[in-house]
Amino acid sequence: MNEYVSEAIVLAKEPQGELDERVSVFTKHLGKFTAKVKSSRRITSKLSPHLEPGNRIRIRLVEKSSLQVVDALKSARLSAPPHFFYLLSRILPEGEPELRIWDALSDGHYDWKTILAVLGWDPEAASCERCAKTGLASFHIMSQNFFCRNCDSNVRGERIYI
Repeated sequence: MNEYVSEAIVLAKEPQGELDERVSVFTKHLGKFTAKVKSSRRITSKLSPHLEPGNRIRIRLVEKSSLQVVDALKSARLSAPPHFFYLLSRILPEGEPELRIWDALSDGHYDWKTILAVLGWDPEAASCERCAKTGLASFHIMSQNFFCRNCDSNVRGERIYI
C-alpha cells in the first residue's frame, strides 16, 4: 500500500455508484490522474466541499488496487470558470507532469493558446482543418483539429475556443 500527499487542482468529478465519486485532479509532480472518493455524495461528507472543480487542494491518496482519496483540504479557489477545468481534464494526458501548465494555473494564467502549445497543439503554427485559413477560432477535442470561425459552426462535439 502506497500513500501520496501532494498539492493538486481539482479538474472534474463524476458520480460513481450510489454514494461514491471519481475525481480528476492535476498535480505538479504526478500530472493528471483519477481517484475514487468513498461516500462523498453523502450529505455529511467532509471531503465533498473540498473536491469541487477549480479548488486548489492538499490531497492525500492511498493506492491499493486503485487510487483512493482519503483526505483533502482546500487551500484556494482558482478564478477560472468551472467549464475551463472540465475541458482541461479532457485534454490532459494521464500521469504526465506538465510543469509549465502547473505554473501557469498556479499564477492565475488560464490561456488556452499556451496550454495547447505545451501539449503539442500549437495554434500559432496551425491552420483550419477544412479550409486551411490561419484565423483560428476553436480546437475540436475529439478530432484534435483546429477550425476557423466559419468552419467551426459545422463541427459537432466539445471544443475549446481560443
